[in-house]
Order: sequence, then C-alpha cells, then structure tokens
Amino acid sequence: MQLSATIKKTERHFLPADFTVKTWDALEPFFKALLEREINSVSSLEQWLKDISEVEAAVSEDACWRQIRMTCDTTDKKLEEAFTYFCMEIQPKLQPYADQLNRKLIDSPFTKELDQEKYFTYLRSVKKNIDLFREENIPLQAELSVMQQQFGVIAGKMTVEVNGQEYTLQQAAKFLENHDRGLREEVYFKIQNRRLQDKEAMHNLFSQLIERRNKVAKNAGFENYRDYKFIELGRFDYTKEDCYRFHEAVKLHVLPLVEKIYQKKKAKLALDTLRPWDIEAQPEGLEPLHPFKTGAELLEKTEACFTQMHPFFADCLRTMDNMKHFDLESRKGKAPGGYNCPLAESGAPFIFMNAAGQMDDVTTMVHEGGHAIHSFLSHPLELSAFKEYPMEIAEVASMAMELFSMNHWNTFFDNEEDLLRAKEHQLERVITIFPWIATIDKFQHWLYENPNHTIEERTTKWVEILNEFSTKTVDTSGLEEFRKIGWQRQLHLFEVPFYYIEYGIAQLGAIGLWMQYKKDPQQALQNYINALSLGGTKTLPQLYAAAGLKFDLSPDHIKSLMEFVNSEIEALG
Repeated sequence: MQLSATIKKTERHFLPADFTVKTWDALEPFFKALLEREINSVSSLEQWLKDISEVEAAVSEDACWRQIRMTCDTTDKKLEEAFTYFCMEIQPKLQPYADQLNRKLIDSPFTKELDQEKYFTYLRSVKKNIDLFREENIPLQAELSVMQQQFGVIAGKMTVEVNGQEYTLQQAAKFLENHDRGLREEVYFKIQNRRLQDKEAMHNLFSQLIERRNKVAKNAGFENYRDYKFIELGRFDYTKEDCYRFHEAVKLHVLPLVEKIYQKKKAKLALDTLRPWDIEAQPEGLEPLHPFKTGAELLEKTEACFTQMHPFFADCLRTMDNMKHFDLESRKGKAPGGYNCPLAESGAPFIFMNAAGQMDDVTTMVHEGGHAIHSFLSHPLELSAFKEYPMEIAEVASMAMELFSMNHWNTFFDNEEDLLRAKEHQLERVITIFPWIATIDKFQHWLYENPNHTIEERTTKWVEILNEFSTKTVDTSGLEEFRKIGWQRQLHLFEVPFYYIEYGIAQLGAIGLWMQYKKDPQQALQNYINALSLGGTKTLPQLYAAAGLKFDLSPDHIKSLMEFVNSEIEALG
C-alpha cells in the first residue's frame, strides 16, 4: 500500500464546487433531488450513495469548522451564534431528510445486490438510525447540541492568579510539578476553589442535559438513556454487562498496581503523607521535565519524533501545519481539553489542545497525532460513512501512538535520565488512568438509570464510586468539598455522554500493539496502518484482528496486559 500525506480534497460532482452551507433554503434542493431521484440499477444506487456522501461531507465539514472556531475563542459571540445557527436552523431540518434517504436505501430492491461484505457495517448503521429516528426528538437534539457547548463557555472563563500573573487552569497545573510543596498546595487550592465558584452553574447545566437526554430515550421507546445511547453509539460488540466486568477487573487487577506506583512516589519524595498536590511533583534536586516551551516547538519536536517512527506520520503533521490546522497553546477564553477533528471534505483534520509546556502535553500531542493519522489513512475510502469508525478503534490509533512514540522521545529530551523519567511517567499514566475511566463510566450508568435524582443524591453517589476506585495511598482528608465536584472537570460527561469506556477498551488494544512493537516494530506499524486504513468498513472485532489483536474485555486478559506494563515500568529502574 502506497502511503502519501498529500491530501486530496474530495472532488465534487453533485454539489457546485463553490457551494458553501449558509442557509437551509440553499441546501434543501440537493436533499430533495436525492430523495426524488429514480434508482433503477445497482450502479445507479451506488452513484446515488456517492452523491449523498458528497453532501454529507460538505455539511459535516461546515459544522466542524463552526465548532472549531467557537472552541478556539469562546468569548466571540459571533462564533457561538454561527454554531448555534447550524444546530438550531440547519441540523433539525436536515434530520427528516436523512431518515427518508435511509428508508429509500433500505427499501430499494437493488440494495440486496450491493456487495454485502463491503456495505455490511454501513447498512447495519443505517438500519440502526432508522430504528432510533423520532420526529419529536429533532428539537430536543438541536437544543442538546447547543447546551452541551456551554460547558466550554463556563470552563473557558476559569483562571487563577499565581505570583501576580493570571493563568488558565491548564497553565496553572504546571506549578503542581514544582519543588516547593507550599506553592504546589497553594496552586492546588486556587484551582479547586476556582472550580467551586461555578459548581452550581455546572450542576444546573448537567441537570438540564440529563432531563433532555432522558426524554430523547423515552421518545425512542427506551427504558433509559444509557440503553438508547449504547445503540446510537453502535455498540454492537459488547454490552453493559461487559462494562460492569471491566469495572470489577480494574478494582481487582489495576488498583493494586496504582497503590504500588503511589507508594513509590511517596518514598521518592520522602513524604509522610502523599497529598493530591504531590502526585506530579519531582524529588528535590530534580527539575520538572521541560519537553518544550511553545506550541511551535511542540509541533516541531513531534514531527521529528514521528519522522523516526515512520516518515508518513510526520508528513501528515506537516500537511496539517501547511493548512494551518493546529491551535496548540492554552490561553484565556479558549475552551478546555484537546481534540482531533476530522474534516470530511478536506481530509486533513484539525488538532486543538491547551499546551502549557508539560509532559502531559507531549502525551496529548502524540495522542491527537495518532487520531490525525487515522483521518489521513481512512480519507481515501469511497463514502463518508465508511470513514465513520468506532471510537474503540479510534482510541487505539491515538493510545498506541503514545506508546510507539516513547522510543523516539529523544527529540524532546537530550539526556537519558530525562527520557527514562518521561517513559516512566507515561507508563504510570497507562495504569493510573484505568480507575478514572471506570469511575466515570460507572457514574454514567447510575446517572441515566436514575435520571430523576437530586443534586444531593448525585453527589453522594459520585463520592461513593470515586472512593471505590481511589487509592488509599493518596491522603484526601479535608478536601471533601473539592472531591464532591471532581466529575465536573470531565468534558465527556457534558459534551459526549457515554464516550469514556472506549479509552479503557482502546488502552487494552494499544498495550497489545505495543507488545507487538517491542518484538517487531515494522510489523506492528504495518498492523496499525492496515487496521486504520479500513475506517469503519469492518466490525470492531475484525478491526482489532486486522491490527493483530483480539477483542477481549475479560478480567484475565486485562490482568496479563497490566502485568506486562508493570514489568516494563520495573525494567526502567
């Protein structure tokens, strides 16, 4: 397979080349034409699908740019209005047409003549969308699209003052690596107290989201939003019971390793008690890792790292840079978090993050870089729908890249000692993230099984689940008020409900690929490329198989992978 990062914008044959999405009135005639077109052969059906794909790509990319611009600057009301306009005036009018087009496809006698293997996952998804569609949910979903973005607006305004200077919460977090324990504690309290100021706003927003999501599920005939969302997310290959088993496996096989990591940290820092503001600290005499200073330097060093791994990976980043598809540095008024946004027509995605010069930023950058490579590899696929891959493989793309890239982090660190510390930090994170994934996921199951809960009940349940997956080594006494709202920093709960267990499932796949990489780097990278190039054209187990992996969520499998990562940490010394 010839790899090239020279991205070709999808050519238009149905839409005019200069058409841009401005109003529904201008867009509707194309949907009408598709709906009214006569399909009299399998070849005319396939052409019709390509034309639908072309319109979907144009509309999707327009919506993505509206969201990107708004998250880059949450203070600009015009950008927020442009996004809201799409959600309230275009998306709701588009949905009934999408449903009618889906039904036209399924009802066509020529659909049976399509290559059933090639179109299997697509047709399965179309049938699922028909089953879920309800006219009365259209205004609710439009409202939810707008409301969800309020999380970024609230969080984007959060800043603290340290040493007389204003910092976003992401920027202030670098002080938690400082040797001065007093300063760390002071900054920790400033960050947490700043979050407390908006706790009611976050609670109220979340209560409204739950109420509307529950209504969407009920309208579609589901007992609760969790059951609805599992179908909507296309979770065809695992169940809620698998999620429960995953939670138990984390308690059984991961928490003991987390205890071990924090005990070691406590000993290194020579502390009697390890507090939350000590977790990222370095022992006296050891400088915090400084992998880069600016966003430009982060990108340059990541490109160098990717070049060593596979030149194609670096070429993807260069293509994006030439297209100005990066916004990397944290600043006031920018939404929190990080993401890679695929752009269906352009092909080259957009990476957004809040870098502040820390080691975690390197992890985020290579993580989002993995997503970007996935976008490049799947872009040549024939239909937009073929590029809609399951999140459980999307996160393998990003998390495997975190692990693959470690061997090439010499581009960020010019001495062996810092490189070893960076690798240790990364591998510890691979393990310590699992309890948080289990906590967030278990919390979501409860939230939507009990949609009429009070804020007090929500808080009690959160603290109970948090304690269930918390290490005993970190002393959190006196921090109860902060712990009660710990979930409010998790963007996914607000913006992409139930999207979180995927990180856990994918981390297992990423560790499996890394085990391959340790034995045969070339073969592992080829397996990685093979799987990502398939987009969403295969089932999840088939995509894992293409990567040389087994789709397995069993406690025994989790145990063996955790033991491998633990042995790799011990080998670092």
